[in-house]
Amino acid sequence: MKSWIKKALVGLFGASILVGGLTACSGGHYHRHGPMDAERMAEVRGKVMERIGSKLDLNEAQKQKLATLADKLQAQRAAFVGKAGDPRAEVQALVAGEKFDRARAQTLLDEKLRAVQTGSPEVLTAMADFYDSLNPEQQQKVRELMQRRRGWMGRHG
Repeated sequence: MKSWIKKALVGLFGASILVGGLTACSGGHYHRHGPMDAERMAEVRGKVMERIGSKLDLNEAQKQKLATLADKLQAQRAAFVGKAGDPRAEVQALVAGEKFDRARAQTLLDEKLRAVQTGSPEVLTAMADFYDSLNPEQQQKVRELMQRRRGWMGRHG
């Protein structure tokens, strides 16, 4: 894998760990009872933003940088999921016939990599802007939260 792809994927992974539940706010995400509508996504996003702001004791400028990061992550994830909106159906279509649809699989992979490549610089910039706006104590809290993270949404006491 090319080094820029690795860097982009590592950057996206790190950003998603920091923001945790914000990625759940994007289209195509399934909550307990099916896909979340725009109202529910906004509600979840608000709660996650409030929780992060509280845990890190963010000031208004830092909250704005976090909101920008959340916007970039949400746009990146929406681009990654794509127009179909149902990744499971896309994968199922690959094995729907007698033979695995290699051409469609390669096209899907190319689309996903293009989405990562296109959006990653903005996500990384937003991540860096947010992290760099934190004071040393807040940065240490971020590192501790990342080390303690467990489970899908990183929930801990």
